[in-house]
Amino acid sequence: MNAKTKASPRVKDDGFDPLKALSPSRALAPAAVRVNEERVRKGFWPKIVRTASKIPFAADALSVWYCAKDPATPPAARGMMLAALAYFVLPADAIPDVLAVVGFTDDAAVFAALLALVGHNLKPRHKAEAQAFLDQLGQAPAPPPPPPPKKRRFGLFG
Repeated sequence: MNAKTKASPRVKDDGFDPLKALSPSRALAPAAVRVNEERVRKGFWPKIVRTASKIPFAADALSVWYCAKDPATPPAARGMMLAALAYFVLPADAIPDVLAVVGFTDDAAVFAALLALVGHNLKPRHKAEAQAFLDQLGQAPAPPPPPPPKKRRFGLFG
């Protein structure tokens, strides 16, 4: 089945056009950006304070927030950042955040995709502000542990 075929008798002949539904021009409409901005304004700080120690991408989320608030950030990048931040603060998402290990994987994937698209807009000052906040919160992520030493094998195959 493709977008042109009729999925059921209740589907209209014009069908679903995924290109129109996912158009960035609709996602970055001023009304959508305002809604996302309001969601982020109300929910970002309470959630980041509550979850910073539990999520490995806290510094990225904070850097994105600081960048989205920067007047020098281009409007299209700012709109995408606000959409990602709004998804982060929404109580209902693809994988509920209350699930212990996997709860934030969808949020991490959203931030990874966002950074791939507009990460060049993040400036060192945004990252520094994020790290300063985490340090102040006492939640600065520890550096990753060193890799375990390689085991030396003796014998025919090692």
